[in-house]
Amino acid sequence: MEIDKLNSLVELYFKKCEEVDPDRPFLKWLKPEKPTYSWGDIKERIFKLSSKIQSLITEGDRCLILSENRPYWLIADLAVMNAGGISVPIFTTYSSNDYEYILNDCKPSLIIVSNSDQFKKIKNHINLNEQKIISFEEIDVDSLLIKNIINEESYKKEINYKLKRNMPACIIYTSGTSGNPKGVILSHGGILSNCEGAVELLETLIKKKDPVFLTWLPLSHSYEHTVQFIQIIIGAKVFYAESLEKLISNMGVAKPTIMTAVPRFYQNLFTKINMNFDKQIGFKKKLINQTLELGKKILKKEQLSFGEKIVNFLCEKIVRKKIRSQFGGNLQAFVSGGGALDQKIGEFLNAVGLPTLQGYGLTEASPVVSCNLPELVKVESVGPPFRTNKVKIAEDGEILIKGENVMLGYWNLKDETEKVIKDGWLHTGDIGELDNNNYLKITDRKKDIIVNLGGDNISPSKVENILCLNENIKQSFVYGDKKNYLVALIVSEKENNKEKIKLIIENINKSLTLIEKIKKFVLIHDEFTIENGMLTPTLKLKRKEIIKNYKQQLENLY
Repeated sequence: MEIDKLNSLVELYFKKCEEVDPDRPFLKWLKPEKPTYSWGDIKERIFKLSSKIQSLITEGDRCLILSENRPYWLIADLAVMNAGGISVPIFTTYSSNDYEYILNDCKPSLIIVSNSDQFKKIKNHINLNEQKIISFEEIDVDSLLIKNIINEESYKKEINYKLKRNMPACIIYTSGTSGNPKGVILSHGGILSNCEGAVELLETLIKKKDPVFLTWLPLSHSYEHTVQFIQIIIGAKVFYAESLEKLISNMGVAKPTIMTAVPRFYQNLFTKINMNFDKQIGFKKKLINQTLELGKKILKKEQLSFGEKIVNFLCEKIVRKKIRSQFGGNLQAFVSGGGALDQKIGEFLNAVGLPTLQGYGLTEASPVVSCNLPELVKVESVGPPFRTNKVKIAEDGEILIKGENVMLGYWNLKDETEKVIKDGWLHTGDIGELDNNNYLKITDRKKDIIVNLGGDNISPSKVENILCLNENIKQSFVYGDKKNYLVALIVSEKENNKEKIKLIIENINKSLTLIEKIKKFVLIHDEFTIENGMLTPTLKLKRKEIIKNYKQQLENLY
């Protein structure tokens, strides 16, 4: 398929439908008793829903999608675009204020919800006289029952060929770690160009096994939203996970070959596997240590001696194979994005037989900019830039991006757009460098830095990642802007007392520079969560919210 010749994501989908057997399995939600949909099933449902949407909107209208991950999410997304609308996916975990802000900001004429639970979240912020509602399931709206319109019988089978690459496909609101969400307008061409770069990266992986994905990151996130179209291009079978809690057991059922996730997922995985390793003794323990040591050597392309090759063969058969089997046994690669993956975690996962490719991107770039290649993984980097976009480093070290994948702009925010796109170059706010292999390395974040009283720049996320590598520290938050030293909030289980955590931090401090050392800390047992407003939907810390809630306790440490 020549992706660069396509005009829209809609055209991409229907072209792929011509290539595949309509009876071939395509989408499956892993909730009990949910059906598997074939390519033919999905195509008919897109036509059906698209026909209905077209009767409710005019071209260019915004259409909100509020749903958990499920097959009808993709159906709704493509149906909106095919009907001439602009898809506006939003997170199911937003606060009431966020929903109110987004609805007022993009003024959708149509709102698509999955069920009553989702509808309740926004019903106080919508006008039923002006805004149309479509629901995947029946919902009760002030005793007026809205039927599931998707079951309507009469519909037109029309493909929208008026769409062009430079037209808006969707508006994706960045959850942001502070302030109101910003609506990022992404074009059909921007996402197609991103898919083109991704497919080139995945080529070696999809030759080995038929591609199977397990999806759990919300489809309202730009990363997973674009992944949908990559899945279509390569004709993948897609499973939607039941929940984050059931992800590991779902992997056993889906047996994915490729899986995309954010660093928090890999951090939890690292902790779980390590805890299991720590329980082992004798020969098993020695073999685990050899697996890690030799795995890291292979990762760095170092030559193994004849004896090491024999030991590595045993490690492969006894340790790595067992670990892979716990994740379905077919995994070709984990792809990490949406934040920085700690180098130690990347090395560990690759060494134990779970190939992990770290990439880099941002919603404003549709979203992927670069990713490690399966044949050369440099865990300290985010890989070479996709061929479909240009990357350069500004004089102050900021990473700049140019290409069709750069957003059309922020919705209703002309000044904000002009601040980040200058002469066609997107200013990312990230600091980085390119190595001899043209692999990009992120070294800092322009905004998320602490400047201490000595004028030193410190990356809090770097220190937080190191703290969280210890299995007794579930989460951490580092504080100390305009202060003499750093302090932290440490989230740990109730059985861990202050003295135990103090010893752990003293030990961690040995590996930190003088200015990065944690001098004092507050021990808390309540986790930062999406529900309490202290994590974004992609599990990043909301720094302003955490400071607002814990400012006094942090200030008391000085």
